[in-house]
Amino acid sequence: MKKRFIAVLLACSMVLSLGACGQRKDSSDGRESEKTSSQREDPADPSDAGDPIKLRIGFSTDQSDPRVQSSALFQQLVEEQTQGRIQVELHANGELGSDAELIQGIIDSSLDMTVSSAGNFAGYVTQVGVSAFPFLFSDFESAWNFIDGKEQQEIEKKLAEYNIKVLAHFDNGFRCVTTSKKAGPIRTVKDMEGLKIRTPENQIVMETLSALGANPHVLGFTQLFDALKKGDFDAQENPIPVIYNHKLYRVQKNLAITNHSYDAMPFVIREDLWKELSKQDQLILQASAIEAQQQNRQEVKRQTEEYLQKLEKKGMAITYPDLEEFKNKTASVYDYFGDSYGEDLMELLKNK
Repeated sequence: MKKRFIAVLLACSMVLSLGACGQRKDSSDGRESEKTSSQREDPADPSDAGDPIKLRIGFSTDQSDPRVQSSALFQQLVEEQTQGRIQVELHANGELGSDAELIQGIIDSSLDMTVSSAGNFAGYVTQVGVSAFPFLFSDFESAWNFIDGKEQQEIEKKLAEYNIKVLAHFDNGFRCVTTSKKAGPIRTVKDMEGLKIRTPENQIVMETLSALGANPHVLGFTQLFDALKKGDFDAQENPIPVIYNHKLYRVQKNLAITNHSYDAMPFVIREDLWKELSKQDQLILQASAIEAQQQNRQEVKRQTEEYLQKLEKKGMAITYPDLEEFKNKTASVYDYFGDSYGEDLMELLKNK
């Protein structure tokens, strides 16, 4: 891992030489890190003694989720490479809030870092959620190539206006639909009609499900299990690793492999804090984030491939609908968002 880390570190140096972009926010009203590099006599001197910089990362999911586990790798790498000058705290289980609240915490500087679905950032910069368009990708590799491309990078630069800097892109997998025993399995688009389905606050996902005839309602992830248990929803949609790791099979008995939306997850830090760090510390954080990204992607892909059998053993009935019918039904989603996403970007998606 050491050799792999050093290689990534060198690769990131070219990126960081361009410097951070966006306006600096005033964080005087937010929670400051205990000590930042701008408070040292010489920010470029990593040997400067004193209180460590403490970074808090908030998650809406619990410790079993790959995003939390990969962030633990980030934590290990950062603390090792800085010899404890930077310490990372992981706060899971929605301890610091829902996804929306965690992102707001980055914006107002009351939280240092988080990782959340790209669509959750689209409320600030609409185009950030582009990877969620229905049936845009057929496999993980094509999704990663797009997410790592220059178009996505240019879009995410606009998040600096909201005090958000993207360090890497974690993976949440392809979203699939689960239903209760009462609602029955999904075999065709007709089975989607009228389903009261829980979704995240992601406009593309909501419009996709509406196009399929379902009735989407937003609910925070930390409330999802109890809501399903009480029967507040007929259905929900999430990637396979989330369905298994968070035991949603206990309250949903059917799983349809729809893969209707890819769920990229920006791993972000607040921009004002980033600017206060020395260049060397920026390099370490950036390289550690990319190392964690690579581990996360492979783990999510592995879980997606392996957990179907486990879900069957847990009693879920799995169906494989004809996706051509679903694709045709959701083609209107691209037209619906065409104006807000821009002609150039929509043309890129068509030719992808």
